[in-house]
Amino acid sequence: MNTKIKIHLADDHQVLIDGMLAVLKTQPDYEVVGFSLNGENLVERVAQNDAHILIMDINMPEKDGIQVLREFNEKGFTCKVIILSSYDDPKLIKEVIKLGASGYLTKQCAGENIMDAINSVVLGQQYFSAAIKDKIFDTFTDNNHEKALNDEQIISSITDRELEILNYICEERSGKDIGQILKISPNTVETHRKNLMKKINVKSTVGLVLFATKHNLVNYS
Repeated sequence: MNTKIKIHLADDHQVLIDGMLAVLKTQPDYEVVGFSLNGENLVERVAQNDAHILIMDINMPEKDGIQVLREFNEKGFTCKVIILSSYDDPKLIKEVIKLGASGYLTKQCAGENIMDAINSVVLGQQYFSAAIKDKIFDTFTDNNHEKALNDEQIISSITDRELEILNYICEERSGKDIGQILKISPNTVETHRKNLMKKINVKSTVGLVLFATKHNLVNYS
């Protein structure tokens, strides 16, 4: 990397902030440009610091992480957000994903997974720790669908073209961008996306991403 990735930390526990600072100081490509102990003025501070990534707790004084994400959306900020929380409630996780969070991991596994999460988000990918993926994947699944096919059979039914498109979806590429890369129309891309959702039995693009990451279908090379 020619320029450092700027990171802002937000958590109401100073000990966690200090631990994150210690880890990130050992990473030459990353720079912590600020930290906050509550959600007050957090959006403004992230903007002032020109941070590329915000690592944020959900439960904070003054303004919680959900409110911060909504404010990000309202103001059109492009800073990527990784949620680092003690909570693993599927409804909460699903909500922050819908609001645009690029990653979610629990504090219990932060030490071993935080750098993987940051590196994935920098590459334009989403990151969910293994426990989170297992916990929320079913919330994106149609419970009325027949369970005759197991995951291995589903994976074997995915074509090379569909797998290629799935990888680009995991990189958060738009249908137009994927079409330009593969020299196919956006409508064709959309058809493949819908076919993938039907095969995998999910209701949204987030469900596709979760399935792909859970089963290591994404080629990060």
